Amino acid sequence: MARSLFTRRRFLAAATATLATPYSVFAQEGTFGMRIEPYVGYGQENDEGIDVEEWYIGWVPDGRHQLRRVNQKKLDPEFRRQLVNYSHAEQPGTIVIDPNDHFLYLLREGNTAIRYGVGTGRQGFGWSGAASIGRKAEWPDWHPPKEMLLRQPELPEMMPGGPDNPLGARAMYLYQGTRDTLYRIHGTKEPWTIGTNVSSGCIRLLNEEIADLYLRTPVGTRVVVL
Repeated sequence: MARSLFTRRRFLAAATATLATPYSVFAQEGTFGMRIEPYVGYGQENDEGIDVEEWYIGWVPDGRHQLRRVNQKKLDPEFRRQLVNYSHAEQPGTIVIDPNDHFLYLLREGNTAIRYGVGTGRQGFGWSGAASIGRKAEWPDWHPPKEMLLRQPELPEMMPGGPDNPLGARAMYLYQGTRDTLYRIHGTKEPWTIGTNVSSGCIRLLNEEIADLYLRTPVGTRVVVL
């Protein structure tokens, strides 16, 4: 049976957010073209009132750092990594991202896919199109784009890789040809934001999930954002 667009819980949450917030649309023109979307909130987009320690159940060694294990009981079950049926016309190994439904699919043979829950770009930062993984990095340094520094001048020009870095444990950099699009698929230390519109255009996964996807995804992998 095909998966419905929303579970009852997510439908009610979206409807509540729509009633609470004046309905509006926005357009974003960027690397991947123009998108026009309604503004609808999903889940919790910040750590206000969050007991961070409840979201974690320990640490595992990961190279020069330690990776915090997420308490999966705190995560909506549909956003846990799972094998699903998924009809597609792309080659197996392609990554397909559905930002509206907050899923990333790693396509497999036989119209199946490994599905990961993701956090996606907040209002004004939506994007779509095709790219490829141009490079990958473990515990990457973060260099905020110039546009972000203009919006948030308090940000550092560079933050070394580590548990507090916004890119998390892994990053995969999206390119079109030889040009860096400045969009990333990366980890996050804020697991409560999975299933929300929170990051500035990039796609975030749990750190343990991006570590899994990283191992399955070679440089050159095609990425399609719906």
